[in-house]
Amino acid sequence: MDRKIEKKNWPPKKIAIFAGGGLLFIFVFYTFLFGDTSSKLNVEVEKITLAKVTKGPFQEFIPVTGNVLPIKTIYLDAMEGGRVEKLFVEEGTIVKEGEELLKLTNTNLQMDVMFREAQLFEQINNLRNTRLAFEQNRIRNKGDLIDLEYQIGRWKRNYDIQKGLLSQNLTSQQEYEQARDEYQYAVNRRDLLIESMHSDSILRATQMQSLEASIQHMQTNLNVIKENLANLTIRAPVNGQLTSRNAELGESKRAGDRLGQIDVLDGFKVRAGIDEHYIARIQIGQTGEFDFAGKTYILIIKKVYPEVSNGRFEVDMEFQGEAPKDIRRGQTLQIRLELGDLAEAILVPRGGFYQKTGGQWIFVVDPSGDFAIKRPIKLGRQNPQVFEVIDGLFPGEQVVTSSYDSYGDIDKLMLKQK
Repeated sequence: MDRKIEKKNWPPKKIAIFAGGGLLFIFVFYTFLFGDTSSKLNVEVEKITLAKVTKGPFQEFIPVTGNVLPIKTIYLDAMEGGRVEKLFVEEGTIVKEGEELLKLTNTNLQMDVMFREAQLFEQINNLRNTRLAFEQNRIRNKGDLIDLEYQIGRWKRNYDIQKGLLSQNLTSQQEYEQARDEYQYAVNRRDLLIESMHSDSILRATQMQSLEASIQHMQTNLNVIKENLANLTIRAPVNGQLTSRNAELGESKRAGDRLGQIDVLDGFKVRAGIDEHYIARIQIGQTGEFDFAGKTYILIIKKVYPEVSNGRFEVDMEFQGEAPKDIRRGQTLQIRLELGDLAEAILVPRGGFYQKTGGQWIFVVDPSGDFAIKRPIKLGRQNPQVFEVIDGLFPGEQVVTSSYDSYGDIDKLMLKQK
């Protein structure tokens, strides 16, 4: 006979065990899907630097170092070689225009001057002798012409008489022809003498012009050599300070050697070296500023040197307005050189974080102030104080700008008060 089997209910203990296991599974599954799995690091707020993201005017500029130089420098070079015979002033002396600075001697040049002077005097004597000879010949020819004119007059009268007598048959044909031939001969001689005197006059003028041109040329050459001789005495071309003198007594100098320089003290300029990375962005007229004795002064680029040496090129800058009164030649200035116009931008202060992140991400502090989370960002232009934020940050947010070197690959900083 069959017996009915009754269905038994789960005991409470078993139900509790299964329910607890299910809840544990659900918790683990939820934590895996939705829980915070980011790596964390506890940091003390006092040991980090927090900065606020702002929006305001941005001026891109770079720091450059400039050296103060005189507004104008005159270099002294040897026009002719020679030996240093005298030194009239010392380095650092304030000199006036035309003042003697040093003197060179050049024996060969002095001998050349004397030789050319002798040649010139000889040529002048030749010109004088030639002029005298021409004048004597002119006077002699003129005397001959006078004598010939006198003879022509006598022979013409004789010819006229014989002609009249011949018409009356009072003289012979032979005597008439003789008188006629003598008269005609004298006339021909006179014409030849006049032609010769005319030719001599032209020749004399040509030779005189040639001799005078030769003398003028020799005189010009002599003047040039004398000027070179005078240039052996080096004089100050302007008022200023002899800041360099590259000459010692007895030293031999060649033509073109640098003997020194004079700085004009009417004003100063600043020469600055700039990284070649910025060469395409530097133009005449750009400005920079520097602080000196508690005041800020403005400089303007007046000249850009295109030559690049050791990765840098140079610019000359002049003061806008008055230069500092106590500034001196050779001083070093730290200049903030502007690269662009003033513009509105989102800004984040510079800090050690950039060395680690390269400006690609930053730790942004949560509004609660309890933690900071890594966030990707994009930075643009910069100056020594701030970066321009292109994307990823908003005005009012706080960020960690101190160094990230000890954080490794941490994604979240837990901020703890000490």
